[in-house]
Order: sequence, then structure tokens, then C-alpha cells
Amino acid sequence: MITTDKKITSRIDHTFLKANITGKIVDSLCKEAVEYEFASVCIPPYFVKKAAQMLTNEKPRVCTVVGFPFGYSCTPSKVEEARKAIDEGANEIDMVVNLAAVKDQNWNFVFNDLQTVAVLTQMRGALVKVIIETPLLVDDEIKKLCEICMKVNVDYIKTCTGFAGPVEMDSIEVIKHYIDDSIKIKASGGINSKSFVNELINAGVSRIGTSSAIKIIS
Repeated sequence: MITTDKKITSRIDHTFLKANITGKIVDSLCKEAVEYEFASVCIPPYFVKKAAQMLTNEKPRVCTVVGFPFGYSCTPSKVEEARKAIDEGANEIDMVVNLAAVKDQNWNFVFNDLQTVAVLTQMRGALVKVIIETPLLVDDEIKKLCEICMKVNVDYIKTCTGFAGPVEMDSIEVIKHYIDDSIKIKASGGINSKSFVNELINAGVSRIGTSSAIKIIS
């Protein structure tokens, strides 16, 4: 099944999270997001206020990241990042799981870290997406993180930061196996073709994080 351009654009988080982002790049992202009716722009916390001002009364939402890209900042820091971002206009928070705690199998810490940020985020009316960084995980770790995300009641599980490798279809299938319809999937990392986007959407992915959105829809 080939999806329509509208079905694709409405799922895209128009993303630029590299260190060399500038205000002019944010201007372009926001204008393109409005023109093509992308789901959101996903930008660093520093530019949330600017993006929120540009997208006032517009359809695209403002998405930013917390604990990015490695996830091992302390929980209070993540909470403050999320709080400030929401106060400045973010509607969606993409939070990186503490991968060090995952690899240490400190699941109580992982649960508490995610829950603390998720509660704050959702109480303030924003969506929370948990980035689990699938390229660094084995299937049993993905399973455990899916179980924790279900308990925490996050809005999305997101596959990758893009810094550790691309998303793979096998990881999408593993995630789908261990969650129900209460949690959606955001795929990100190395997504740069319409054919791959179609494959992801047909596999049940609800959001696409990509820095190649214009290329994909052109």
C-alpha cells in the first residue's frame, strides 16, 4: 500500500537536532512545517520559544528533546528541562531513557526516571515520547523498556536519537509485539526516502522523525 503525501506529512516531525542549528534554520523549519502541514518541528530546547512564537495559531506543534542524546543526565535535570520547555511553548517532549541504567539493568531507576518526567509533562498538557535507542539494545532490553513505558503510560515509544545508528524494521516489530494500542510508535534515525516511510507507516508507525522531510515528499 502506498500512502498519500498528506498521510505522510501529517506524521512527520520536521527535525533538526545537530549542534550547528541556527535561528535561520528554525525559521525555515517552521515555515516549511506550516506549508506542508507537518505534525511538528523538533528542535533543541534553546529554540523552543522562537518556534512557539512562529507557530502560534498554526497547526504544527513544537517538539523538543530532554536528556538528549545519551539520557544519562540526572532526573531533576530532565524534569527542569521538560518544565522550562513546556513553559516556553513546547507541546511534545522527546525524552531519552537513561541508557546507562538500562545497561546496568537498574530497572527501578529507569521506571522512576521515566515516570517522574512523564507525569510532569502530561500534567502540563504535553505529549511525552520516550527514546529508547534501539541500535544499542538487545531484544530483551527493548521488551523490558516497552513494559516500563506501558506502566508509565507514555504517549509514544521513539526508536532512536539518530546518533547511534538508524532505525530498523526488526526493532519496530519487536516494539509492536510488546505494547498495545495505548502507546504509539515514533520512528527516527536514518529515514530519508518515501519508500522507507511507506514501509514504516504500513508497519504501524504513527510518527516519523526526520531531517530529510523535504527530500522525502519532493
